[in-house]
Amino acid sequence: MEIWINPDCSKCRSALSLLDEQGAGYTVRHYLEEPPTEQELGAVLARLGLEPWDVARLGEPVARELGLDSWERDEAHRVRWIAALTANPVLIQRPIITADDGTTVVARSPEAVRSVLPESPG
Repeated sequence: MEIWINPDCSKCRSALSLLDEQGAGYTVRHYLEEPPTEQELGAVLARLGLEPWDVARLGEPVARELGLDSWERDEAHRVRWIAALTANPVLIQRPIITADDGTTVVARSPEAVRSVLPESPG
C-alpha cells in the first residue's frame, strides 16, 4: 500500500504508527515534495468516490489566496480544482492511503486506517 503524508501532520504520524503496530507493509510518499499529477489525483478521487473540493484543505493560507471558498463546485470546474490541488499539494487532505487492492481512504481516523488493512487470518 501507499500512504501520502506530510511528516509535520499529527494525523499522518498516527496513521504511520498504526500501520507499524499492525505490521503492514507500505510505501511513504511525501506528497508535498512529490506532488501527485493531475491524472494520479483524478484516479485517487475516483477510488475515494469524492470530488476535489471534498479533499481540499480550505483553511490553508493558499486556499484563501486563491479564493477557493468562492469556486464553483461542479463538473465544469472539476479540472480547475484538480489543477489547483496538484499545483499546491498542501491543499490536499491527508493522509491518503491506497491499499494493494486499490481501496483508498482519507485516513484521518484509526478506523479509516484499519479499513484498508488486510484481514488477519483467524
